[in-house]
Amino acid sequence: MIAAVSSSNRSETPAEFNHGYIWLISIVAALGGLLFGWDWVVIGGAKPFFEPFFHIQNNASLSGWANSCALIGCLVGALASGILSDKFGRKRLLVAAAALFAVTSVGNGLAGTFGIFIAWRILGGVAIGLASSLSPMYISEVAPASMRGRLVSVNQLTIVLGVLVAQLLNWWLVRDLPAGATDEFIRGS
Repeated sequence: MIAAVSSSNRSETPAEFNHGYIWLISIVAALGGLLFGWDWVVIGGAKPFFEPFFHIQNNASLSGWANSCALIGCLVGALASGILSDKFGRKRLLVAAAALFAVTSVGNGLAGTFGIFIAWRILGGVAIGLASSLSPMYISEVAPASMRGRLVSVNQLTIVLGVLVAQLLNWWLVRDLPAGATDEFIRGS
């Protein structure tokens, strides 16, 4: 027998939400967007330093590879995010992506060879790929329908802020850098 559902069975009371808590969750999740924007752009400011360190300043192909190799990891992270987040949950995977951002940043800074530097950049790209898909997905899942568009757009805002902060830092690091200063920096280390 099929039971008919009438409209009187539904609650007419609007749901109440703790808006502050929902904003907090969304802003924390949107930090993935901030890291995404930051990691994507900050390599440009490191270029004058890593090129002489790895002796690739006269090799445009290797320099371009160093700047763009994270895209391979991005592809892997974005493709894997759906399957992995279904298996482990979005929140856990966002935490793992944040840890991966931290570990790969340290790894890049400590890389002694160009090959190790590239490996860390690609692994960092995985974190970018995970964050780029998981942050808005998680926010949209925790946000009530009436706030969803606003909260998901916070993720876009944090991406732009990450890009802006990285560009400002890149400018600040090299603003008064005289020609050949990075060579002196590398020889001194």
